[in-house]
Amino acid sequence: MTYIENLAKYTKKRRLDENYSLNKFCFDAEIEPASLSRYESGQRKISLEALIKIAKFYNQTPSEFLKDFEEYVKTNT
Repeated sequence: MTYIENLAKYTKKRRLDENYSLNKFCFDAEIEPASLSRYESGQRKISLEALIKIAKFYNQTPSEFLKDFEEYVKTNT
């Protein structure tokens, strides 16, 4: 899997682990549902703006979010 594919998978897994529907997450994170769906399916690369919003949703900086993602990749690939 590529970095982008892994990031897409991680983003979706993390949302589901928190028991958020796509629409509820998008409402709270202020992201368009269609965009998040494309990010999570790997059809579109996550923009910096979206990454910031996703990280903020989890009370993290983008760096912290990506660090958690990299740890996830190390232990799950």
